[in-house]
Formats: sequence, C-alpha cells, structure tokens
Amino acid sequence: MTAWPDEVARPDELPLVERSAVRLVVRDRRGDVLVFRAREITLPELGQWWELPGGGIEPGEGYREAAVRELREETGLTVAASAVGPACWRRTASYRHRGTRRLQHEVVAVVDVGGDRPALDVSAQLPHEVEDYLSWQWMPPGEILAGGERFYPGRLPELLPRLLAGEPVDEGFEVFS
Repeated sequence: MTAWPDEVARPDELPLVERSAVRLVVRDRRGDVLVFRAREITLPELGQWWELPGGGIEPGEGYREAAVRELREETGLTVAASAVGPACWRRTASYRHRGTRRLQHEVVAVVDVGGDRPALDVSAQLPHEVEDYLSWQWMPPGEILAGGERFYPGRLPELLPRLLAGEPVDEGFEVFS
C-alpha cells in the first residue's frame, strides 16, 4: 500500500488506518442500484448520504471474494464470485470513522442480482453498520445521475455511467470527510 499522497494535505491528526476495500454497484433485474442511507454516528455534523455496499478486503482475499463476503454480511444476498464484475473503477478515499482517519484503496465492481428489488436480510451487519446504516433502497440509476443527493463515493453520479459501460475509471483521491 501507499502512504498518504504528498499532493493532498492531510485534514487532521487522527490516527491513520490504511486498508484495501471493495465497493459494489449491486443491480437488480431492472437495473436499479442498491444504496444504504448512511451516517457516521460519532460525527453527526456530517449529516447523511447514500453509500454503496462494500468493505475491507481481508488478508488473503481477492476483491471478488471480499465482495461476496461483504454483500452477504451487509445485505444477506448471496452471489458467486463469478457474478462480481471486473474492478474497472479504482480510487483512494479518506474519511473519518470512529476516531480514526481511514485511507482506503478501493475498487468498485458491478454485481447483478436476480429479481426486482430483492429483499435484504441485514441481520449479519457489524455493530457499526447497524448504527450507521439507517435504511436501504433500490435507486433507479436516473436518480443517482441527477446528483441531487450526497453519495459515497462522492463522484458516483458522474462516474457511474462509465463504470456501467465497462470503461476503466481511475478516479484518483477523494477526501470525503
């Protein structure tokens, strides 16, 4: 992994936690995208946003295996690793989380699931996810593209069409919070 980029000023002196992660554009049969209404409970001043599911890649895991595990834990949806598309979108993001500053090297991939807006089982979410995920919704892509809401990744409304077209996206660096 790489350290904090020299060209980006570090916004605070919180302890830095660096990791690799996967984010997922989960689409149902109609093309609607799964997003969680999220907050950081320890930072109410940040407000709320819509967030793609995903999380950290554990040692020894590839992004596809991490995607399958994270999707099952956060949503109860089970998919095969072969259902996880290529990691076309690469980015590094930083955000505050539970008294730390996260430096997260992310890949974003598309996962198509069966059915129209399948129900979720969120009973296996981690304690911080239970606190921070207020709700979930299957959002039509047009609503995301309209950009009227705040999203994580922050440039999701701008970059989603490129990802869905299979184009490589090298976003660079985002300081989310």
